[in-house]
Amino acid sequence: MTTVASSQTPGPAPSIATVGELRAAGHEQRTLRAELRDNLLARLAAGEDPWPGLHGFADTVIPQLERAIIAGHDVVLLGERGQGKTRLLRTLVGLLDEWSPVISGSELGEHPYAPITHASKAAAASYGDDLRISWRHRSERYAEKLATPDTSVADLIGDVDPMKVAEGRSLGDPETIHFGLIPRSHRGIVAVNELPDLAERIQVAMLNVMEERDIQIRGYVLRLPLDVLVVASANPEDYTNRGRIITPLKDRFGAEIRTHYPRELDAEIAVVRQEAHLLEDRVDVPDFLVEILARFTRNLRDSSAVDQRSGVSARFAIAGAETIAAAALRRAAVRGEDRAVARVVDLETAIDVLGGKIEFESGEEGREAEILTHLLRTAIAETVRERFRGLDFALLVAAIEDGAMVTTGEVMSARDVLAGLPVLGESDLYDQVCERIYGAPSVDEVDLETLAARASRSEPQRSARDLTDGERAAAVELALEGLFLARKIGKDTDGSETIYG
Repeated sequence: MTTVASSQTPGPAPSIATVGELRAAGHEQRTLRAELRDNLLARLAAGEDPWPGLHGFADTVIPQLERAIIAGHDVVLLGERGQGKTRLLRTLVGLLDEWSPVISGSELGEHPYAPITHASKAAAASYGDDLRISWRHRSERYAEKLATPDTSVADLIGDVDPMKVAEGRSLGDPETIHFGLIPRSHRGIVAVNELPDLAERIQVAMLNVMEERDIQIRGYVLRLPLDVLVVASANPEDYTNRGRIITPLKDRFGAEIRTHYPRELDAEIAVVRQEAHLLEDRVDVPDFLVEILARFTRNLRDSSAVDQRSGVSARFAIAGAETIAAAALRRAAVRGEDRAVARVVDLETAIDVLGGKIEFESGEEGREAEILTHLLRTAIAETVRERFRGLDFALLVAAIEDGAMVTTGEVMSARDVLAGLPVLGESDLYDQVCERIYGAPSVDEVDLETLAARASRSEPQRSARDLTDGERAAAVELALEGLFLARKIGKDTDGSETIYG
């Protein structure tokens, strides 16, 4: 079987239709754990990335998970909200064979060489090499369940089907059983999200599945050699607030892996760029704005005013990026601009709607907006220092001190913002500002560390004359906000309009 990333378009299923043809083709049966291990090792040996779309885990979480898969362990991921636990579990699908043979009509997806239910065993004995087979794509071999308080044993394990009993079958007949999620995931992966929310009596029902690999339904013990990998996610805070993972179940997970938020700024930015729906065909969100949102999120995680037990999800920055893109598109529609470009003035619109995503410490009631504004300004100042280090703004500051004022706002067009900039004589300061944002600065302009960081983000390199009005206005607004935060110029905001002067 070929193994390709699950995100790719599935290839055609094999044409083999019977067990005899399968044997003649030389197909060999592998256990699920052997399949995952072999495919992972093959990917690593080929230098391929088995974990597409994941950022910031390469030196921490990923090696631990790879060791767990190679060892054949069930896995539980522990981490705060928005750390990519579910996404990481879903990438396991890419380690399965693209197509896997199953007995046609089997509820449990049994392998043609190893039927485990009474009906499939009878069919195999009756038809022999003429037993019909089907092909199951790897995406069908991953089942996910969000643990909720109303989840029942029947949902996960199974129950007696009253309709079959009403048809005259006895309760002792295996055919009366309606299998739950875990047995139906035979030869596949079962993911349970927010495991501590699962009632303890339901967790108990999973014990035999994970160790002895048999199930018990209403006193009827049905020994099925289930071949499943159980993976789960949990928030450590849930152990005390909403529930806990019972000790015997924790003991059955071979690996407990702690996830974390991105530790490097570039990884944080990559997550936002990858996950945010920014309407790229209609809106430009400059890289420096995404950088500000990433820094803002990281500042919140370091703030003593924020409840760090709850965490600050990566979804915070993602939602922020989507909000400023929407603000830019709204402005473009109102002002008739051909192309929407997000600007610094749009960042304040994100604060208005994102406060509910943050849990503040109990002593900070009433100061939420103040805290968010302060940390956002800190993020802007950090970005300004990196982008404009060494650039001389003396002419612009002098012009403003002499009475010039620059007006901007949520619904002010980029052309109007640029038209209101003070004339700086023969100076090309505005072009220099734009080139620091969109161009390729020289080693003399910024330090080597900054150059390396910007190169790693693959930021486009463009000259000032190639920029649109929206892009130029966005760059100049960043410079003006930086001068205000450095206390070199003033700023007055009345909600819809901002004046630098």
